[in-house]
Amino acid sequence: MTWSVVQDIAANTIVAVAFFCFIVVFLRNMIGLAQLLIAAWVFATRIEPSEGARELWQRYADLALPITMIAPAYNEELSIVESVKALLALEYPEHEVIVVNDGSKDDTMGRLIAAFDMYPCERTQVAQLQQTQIRQTYASRRFPNLLVVDKENGRKADAANAGLGFARTPLVCVIDADSIIEPDGLLRAAEPFMHDNGRLVAVGGAIRVANGCTVKGGSLQKIDVAKALVPRFQVVEYLRAFLTARVANAQTGTLMLISGAFGLFRRSTLVEIGGYRHDTVGEDLELVVHLHRHLREQKRDYRFAFIPDIVCWTEAPAALKGLDNQRARWQQGSLETLVRHRRMMFNPRYGRIGLLAMPHILLEDVLGPPAELLGYLVLPAAALLGLLDPMMAVAFFFVSIVFGTGLSVGTLALEEQQLRRTPSARSLIRIGWAALLENFGYRQINLWYRIQGVRRFLKKDGTWAAVPRLGFGAD
Repeated sequence: MTWSVVQDIAANTIVAVAFFCFIVVFLRNMIGLAQLLIAAWVFATRIEPSEGARELWQRYADLALPITMIAPAYNEELSIVESVKALLALEYPEHEVIVVNDGSKDDTMGRLIAAFDMYPCERTQVAQLQQTQIRQTYASRRFPNLLVVDKENGRKADAANAGLGFARTPLVCVIDADSIIEPDGLLRAAEPFMHDNGRLVAVGGAIRVANGCTVKGGSLQKIDVAKALVPRFQVVEYLRAFLTARVANAQTGTLMLISGAFGLFRRSTLVEIGGYRHDTVGEDLELVVHLHRHLREQKRDYRFAFIPDIVCWTEAPAALKGLDNQRARWQQGSLETLVRHRRMMFNPRYGRIGLLAMPHILLEDVLGPPAELLGYLVLPAAALLGLLDPMMAVAFFFVSIVFGTGLSVGTLALEEQQLRRTPSARSLIRIGWAALLENFGYRQINLWYRIQGVRRFLKKDGTWAAVPRLGFGAD
């Protein structure tokens, strides 16, 4: 093989890679645009103005199904008391709170016992779904609807399963222990179940970033935006994910993810599939995909719902250190789920889930990150070497950066028009600047973190990389 032939092969390979990267990024952004348009249409035509909390209570107080709140907690001493207070204060006729201490190494258990006057009690599990040992259950002398389960460490899925085993209500709500639901959020989530004929399996809500907000006594006193850039960038990301992607996916029947930070489920269906899987770091995605697969294979009529009016506030990583672990874990969990349920991919047996939703996860979580990151390097290099028209590199920049910025700004406009959770014009401007700046550095760093998730998946690294917490109110 001559040197010229080698050069031709190398050149053709570079051109092929460049075109592949461009096509993948173009498709991802076109899907993002379609989701934004569908979400705008849904908000304009399908979602009616929200009733106030008082009207909801008067209408549904006698119809509301009992709910068990399950809050897995691991090393949450900074925010656990505030979070539990918020759960107990939710405006709902009948709900129990089960906090599962998953073998915390800090003083999570001690703070719970002191704050809520807990004492050891006996409580039998209805279903044993966890794999680790239950040490002790505790009841509260002050709050009869509070139960704390102290168990050996088994990670979040195992903790959620332990709580699910103690639940006795028709509905269960799994929520992160470092999250706060707005007071009427539980009633809004339960409302669709009151009108349901048995088809509804789960309801998801919007997750918002609590960094910069004022939290006192377990309730959100003031909504604000963090001064630091990293939490502000995440505000934009969460808006895109929940106000466009989830709304559009729910409308098209392709909702594949109900956030682990907040989700309301029919308990019997979760027990049917054995609860959460223990052998994945992406238990929330895996659960919903598993539910789709189980119900499709049984040929049952079902649906998932998403209600953007339900807002759950969560503490996001305050710095890049911590964000790296979170994003790598999300990426690894997506890959684990895709491999485990690969038979669903492009399989007409699973309807739009197999033909549309699963391929979208493949595009977004498998092909997307490496293609975009590689494209930033390959397309300019190919243009400089004369292998591609320079306008191709310019077009890639436009599609990945300028177009991506437009989608973020469009989502922000949708939020301001429909939900208006941004407290002031000043805060809106700060988020707007974050929507512009995130594409210059932050987005590329996140792509690198996701590549690290691919590496962890290939190494079969099952360790849980924790995210440092500062506690509510810290900035």
